[in-house]
Amino acid sequence: MTDEKEPPISLEDIDEKDIPERIPTTYLNNRVIVFNPLFASYLYVKMNFFGSPLGISKPRLEYFSKPSELSLIEALFLLNNDKITIFDPKLDKFYSHDEFYDICKKIHHKFEEKFIIYQDLRQKGYIPRPGLKFGADFVVYKKGPGLEHSPFIAHVLPQNAKITAIDMVRAGRLATSVRKKFVIANPLTMSYYFFEWFKP
Repeated sequence: MTDEKEPPISLEDIDEKDIPERIPTTYLNNRVIVFNPLFASYLYVKMNFFGSPLGISKPRLEYFSKPSELSLIEALFLLNNDKITIFDPKLDKFYSHDEFYDICKKIHHKFEEKFIIYQDLRQKGYIPRPGLKFGADFVVYKKGPGLEHSPFIAHVLPQNAKITAIDMVRAGRLATSVRKKFVIANPLTMSYYFFEWFKP
């Protein structure tokens, strides 16, 4: 007797009626989790790469049978656009945008500035993803991870912040080593400064 595996779910066959207008998420220990794998897959594949499936380092553009975690910035963006709800089981309540924004500002460094740039990039049609492994705030795609190599990494720098020449060289060399352009983003003026290194 053999165990028959169920055929994988195709997101192309999913009826939009199976997806709630506002996908439920849960706030646990400063993390926002999408426990339903179908909803998690839908957010990632169908809604332009929101969330990261737990235990999958390089997810494919297909259904995955795992929950996913939204970054706080992603969660606030989706909440602001009425795409998700955020429930806190400890407090037995759903968060409003303003309540969750206040929480994020307290626990996430530079959250206000990063959120402004994240929202601006999304509205411009780009796909910003966490850029920690590249030493930046965001790694930015035009099409999405798995579809292309990201063309640039972005570091958010508030108007009154300072960056040294050594920091600039370090960031530029890192970006060049991974074949990306280094961008400084100013959230006050919504300006983006691209840096390219070349040999004279």
